[in-house]
Amino acid sequence: MKKRLLLCFLCAIILFILMVSTDNDFIQHVSPFVIGDWNDITCYEEESASNGLPDFDPELDKPTTDRNIFFHETSCFDEDGLVLNARQACAVESAAKMNPNMNVYLLHIKPEEYVKNTPLDLWYRSGVLKKSRWPRSHMSDILRYLTLWKYGGIYLDLDVVVITSFEHLTNFAGAEDWDNVAAGVVGFDATALGRRIADACIRDVRANFRGDIWGNNGPGVITRTLQKLCSTKHVRDMTTSRCHGFKVFSPSAFYPIHYKKWKVYFKTKDRNKTMKIVEKAMAIHVWNKFSKSEKVNVNSDVPYVIIARKHCPRIFNNCGEVF
Repeated sequence: MKKRLLLCFLCAIILFILMVSTDNDFIQHVSPFVIGDWNDITCYEEESASNGLPDFDPELDKPTTDRNIFFHETSCFDEDGLVLNARQACAVESAAKMNPNMNVYLLHIKPEEYVKNTPLDLWYRSGVLKKSRWPRSHMSDILRYLTLWKYGGIYLDLDVVVITSFEHLTNFAGAEDWDNVAAGVVGFDATALGRRIADACIRDVRANFRGDIWGNNGPGVITRTLQKLCSTKHVRDMTTSRCHGFKVFSPSAFYPIHYKKWKVYFKTKDRNKTMKIVEKAMAIHVWNKFSKSEKVNVNSDVPYVIIARKHCPRIFNNCGEVF
């Protein structure tokens, strides 16, 4: 079944079809390397059509259902424009491939317009984000919660690979370990519970934003919110009943390999052991913060290649020699 993928670029969100097929024009815009300055956010306020981000039209672009999967790209343009690398494109294809009845959105939008008339409007205009040590990363943190607050659905990081269907999931997140709930895969629906969690996350962003702590505004937000909702400081005790119906999956669901061991995705040593761990997961997170410079040949048999070859075949087969 065809799947809709909306991309916000330049002056509008460009709608194109990602079936279990991905069209050649899209594939040609996939680069095997990450491009751009991680801290460059000048485009957030640029008015120029060539450098600035597109405005989000709330009437034209608003999703009409909470059966959505959202990705956010918060980098600025370089001389080649905005280019998705193969791994990012793989995340999008895998989400569409495994969820044929959901709308998949890749949003690249002007934050100033996107936050208007939301609880984060004044907060954003105060300029606090500009003082962050990692403004692009922290913008991604903020936008994921705001998007789920606006529309409901599921947010995914661009360094995941989806390996099972998410169509049955509603209000959920996944533990990164037994100390923290992660924010790389998180879902809030349009029910009272989903709205309650989304509201609480937005309040936490306003009250507790820290630009000097990497994880404070992503995993920190959902962890603190669930600690209050579930009346426990301990992730292991965040049961569905204790959390009023909100599901906190164990680390094995979305983060089967801890970030401290990310290199096993790129090694043939202990490959079978790694694949045994991964086979029970719903998605994998390859920790782009650490792995983005790790080049891997498409003909290798490291776990990441094996997984990508199966779950994002169109992108993988058209990305060149390096994935």
